[in-house]
Amino acid sequence: MAGLEFLSPEGLRLDGRRAGELRKVQARLSVFEAADGSAYYEQGNTKVLATVNGPHEPTNRSRVSNSAAFVNCEFSMATFSTNERRRRPKGDRRSTEVSQFLQDTFEASILLELMPRSQIDIYVQILQADGGHLAACINAASLAVIDAGIPMKDFVCACSTTLVNDIAILDVNHLEESAGPLITMAVLARSGSIVLTQMEKRLHMDHLHSLLEAGAKGCQDIATLLQDFARSHVTGRIAVQGVPHNQ
Repeated sequence: MAGLEFLSPEGLRLDGRRAGELRKVQARLSVFEAADGSAYYEQGNTKVLATVNGPHEPTNRSRVSNSAAFVNCEFSMATFSTNERRRRPKGDRRSTEVSQFLQDTFEASILLELMPRSQIDIYVQILQADGGHLAACINAASLAVIDAGIPMKDFVCACSTTLVNDIAILDVNHLEESAGPLITMAVLARSGSIVLTQMEKRLHMDHLHSLLEAGAKGCQDIATLLQDFARSHVTGRIAVQGVPHNQ
């Protein structure tokens, strides 16, 4: 975006953060009783609702597998999520792309072989959009899958990164998305194994390593937060049910 200084000489971004600093992250689990699992997730001004149903009998018999569960993911944006009050048609190209990225991520993260001949539905909706959408959706869906009690290899966590003045910056907001090439990474928290890498715009190979390194660090920072949210939720439920904490 012409005229904007994305990184000041003092190393500060437009919203006052340092290059490697995340936006404020907040989350709540079990926010939607009708679903098997759900999570509300905020990363800065980007706000996401994720719900999970399943495992259940497949709705489409052609998707039945005797060896693993089928993961069905659907992404949408609320009409009020951006300043443009236009309705996105269901199945538009961008929504289809994000749905596929979510499916790829969770097929690589869920222990599907433990639930053959079944289907898991993951629905994610952007309620307010301010950049880093794919990463926020993955993080919200990860919490919802955990809330549903579906076995996973590990927490899956995601972060976006871009390049400004040859410096990698983390957790990109809407304005910063126009600054340069955008990479979104999703990794398994403990092993650091990459389950998704998605890039928008061209990037010189000389900068790829620094962006991936920064993205991996951002994912680990997000993983710590997600684990804290999940642990706090479980502790709260134990307290409500009156079960002694050491049992």
